[in-house]
Amino acid sequence: MIVLKATQDKVLSVLQSVAGIVERRHTLPILANVLIRKTGAQLQFTTSDLEIQIRTMAELDGDMGDFTTTVGARKLIDILRSMPSDQTVSLESAQSKLILKGGKSRFTLQTLPAEDFPLVQEAANFGPAFSVPQKVLKALLNQVSFAMAVHDIRYYLNGILFVAEGNQLSLVATDGHRLAFSSATLDVEVPKQEVILPRKTVLELQRLLSDKEGAIEMQFAGNQAKFSFEGMEFVTKLVEGKFPDYNRVIPKNHKNIITLGRVPLLASLQRTAILTSEKFKGVRLNVEPGTLRVASNNAEQEEAVDELDIDYGGDSIEIGFNVTYLIDALANMSQDMVKIELADSNSSALLTIPDDAAFKYVVMPMRI
Repeated sequence: MIVLKATQDKVLSVLQSVAGIVERRHTLPILANVLIRKTGAQLQFTTSDLEIQIRTMAELDGDMGDFTTTVGARKLIDILRSMPSDQTVSLESAQSKLILKGGKSRFTLQTLPAEDFPLVQEAANFGPAFSVPQKVLKALLNQVSFAMAVHDIRYYLNGILFVAEGNQLSLVATDGHRLAFSSATLDVEVPKQEVILPRKTVLELQRLLSDKEGAIEMQFAGNQAKFSFEGMEFVTKLVEGKFPDYNRVIPKNHKNIITLGRVPLLASLQRTAILTSEKFKGVRLNVEPGTLRVASNNAEQEEAVDELDIDYGGDSIEIGFNVTYLIDALANMSQDMVKIELADSNSSALLTIPDDAAFKYVVMPMRI
């Protein structure tokens, strides 16, 4: 039976859309496979890592009929990548193997039975569905994901908090040293729902979401989230645990406010970061009326000093930061101007975008 027949680029893009979560090494060999289910002319491709499941539908030529199997996802992608994009390829079933043909090439691949493929058990009671444009969610994720923790023992920090309430969707990420908050307006009113999406899910969503106008529909359950967009269905387990109260972390009423160009500040920080020590990424910011001085030094007694002219008439403050935390925030913003609010040398700084309350970034000072 010819399971599918199409050009290499078509088949490859369908497989790549689901294969991001597939690990090359697994305790369960079948998790390295993609589940292919054919019903009439409709093909369904599913991958899983027991925590996340991605499924997409495709209409590719081939024989009519029902057929189901699983085959190594990465191997199939590697073979397809080695072929020209306009070449017609076909996948045929023969006994317990699949034969991939393209031009004069032929590959015989081993399969594993579809009934052994561990599908994620979907929650019975998802909350109300709501949607946002894909590019809006992608932008929100890009604005906060860099502040997620990596392998933190406080597992609830290894992800992003999603809060949907009223007509507002807010995303929050923190690693305990910094916090990023971003929000967007929904087209519907929803009852309050709070979930923590795991880090791997966040990275996969960032990879799959496009800048197109299409919407992405979301639904949350007690321990699962479901996303539907462009013929794809993405189900993921959630991180259980209590996320820190982010509202208490965001400073209010800092009286010293500097508004300056984002690009010049980023360039200044990148320059001074060169002379920070590998372990100790500290820079000193000296804020005085009219001037912002950025300085760093290292164990070899080398020093970098950079000055920016600013429109500022507040207190003189000297404050230290991990320079990476400032660079991360500025590099993930696209606006021309940035606003920095400070209280004193021991309090967190608040970075925002002028005239836009949708993004807030808090960074703790460090002693230098």
